[in-house]
Amino acid sequence: MGIGPGDAGHLAPRAREALAEANVLAGYRTYLKLLDRTLTEGKQLISTGMTDEIERCRLAIEAAGSGSRVAVVCSGDPGVYAMAGLIFELLEASGLIGRLEVEIIPGIPALSAAAALLGAPLMHDFACLSLSDLLTPWELIERRIQAAAAGDFVVVIYNPRSKKRPWQLGKARELLLEQRSGKTPVGVVRNAARSDQSVILTTLEDLDPESVDMLCTIIVGNSQTRIIGERHMVTPRGYLAKYGEGLPSSRS
Repeated sequence: MGIGPGDAGHLAPRAREALAEANVLAGYRTYLKLLDRTLTEGKQLISTGMTDEIERCRLAIEAAGSGSRVAVVCSGDPGVYAMAGLIFELLEASGLIGRLEVEIIPGIPALSAAAALLGAPLMHDFACLSLSDLLTPWELIERRIQAAAAGDFVVVIYNPRSKKRPWQLGKARELLLEQRSGKTPVGVVRNAARSDQSVILTTLEDLDPESVDMLCTIIVGNSQTRIIGERHMVTPRGYLAKYGEGLPSSRS
């Protein structure tokens, strides 16, 4: 299940119900801490750190096999860079597909939370990429960045930079600049919908990789993306270009 970006107001009603119904909650400890205490009281918690995903999901499956009602807690949406796929793979490997009931409960993903804070940057086709090469070879990530740039997709970047991976974002920026204007709008959102959220509008040429960490989601515009007003990043869908003839316009 996905709890969304972390703010209680963005927790979907079905997700709240599932948390109440479960007697075991399994998740990355930081995500479990985001939940209101009333949702975790009296429940068994299976809490592990980053990179312990397999063990966490294995323990969750083991608890479900013993008769517990288990909620595997993910931030954002469970099917977007989260645990839904791993759960299915582990069930398959254990011969438990079809024997344990699985419900995927969607949540608001980080890209939607970030886009809402920026304006409307995802109104047209976009590509979503993770810069983490822990599970995906960098050579493949690089080809995907180049393909997204060549296709003029808006590019959403997850896992942009960490202490152990300090160089990938700078390289991604270089690859995008090979095919995209330096004036392309870029939005950097950190901790979307949390108490310490920050939103920065910049350009591709001015993007500072040193100011970015793993808590950030980055959205790089396409050739049509522009800033409306002082703080709204918008990628036009094309409505006015096709159907807006004769309408008044204040755009300079």
